[in-house]
Amino acid sequence: MKLVLGSASPRRKELLSKLGFEFRVLTASCDESFDPKQSPEEIVLSICKKKIAALADQIETDETLLCADTIVYLDGKVLGKPGNRDEAIEMLNLLSGKEHEVYTGLMLKNKQGEHNLIDCTVVRFQELKSEDINFYVDQFKPYDKAGSYGIQEWIGHVGVIEIRGSFTNVMGLPTQRLYPFLRAHL
Repeated sequence: MKLVLGSASPRRKELLSKLGFEFRVLTASCDESFDPKQSPEEIVLSICKKKIAALADQIETDETLLCADTIVYLDGKVLGKPGNRDEAIEMLNLLSGKEHEVYTGLMLKNKQGEHNLIDCTVVRFQELKSEDINFYVDQFKPYDKAGSYGIQEWIGHVGVIEIRGSFTNVMGLPTQRLYPFLRAHL
């Protein structure tokens, strides 16, 4: 079986490559809206389903499509990708000094059907100073990242004081769980 990554994320591409899988990449825009009454697990899987539906007609019968979605969940609310500098700063201020969850949903589609997996990592930031938040947003421009941060970037090195769960899940693919999941379904 051939693998297709349905994602524009350079981090997902890098992580999947590091697992040793060969794959091609497809991207499609789809509606990533969700019902805020849904649980975080339901949200990530519903968005994965939309991504699968948007790309399914571009997959050959001998291929397996992998789509993923990652959200940051704080105090019962989803922090998505910021639309601008002010939103990025606001999100990082919300995360400062608090614990939040990062959920990633994964969905595979192939001739055997659809298979899914959800992972959750708990991340805690120390109190972040305004000048550090401003520096990070201005230097790293985290506008393509849920919750306005990349844990592998400067803000993760100076701000994250605790992680419970998969580090790579916070980057967008829980590689430790994804590897056996792919091996079982390819």
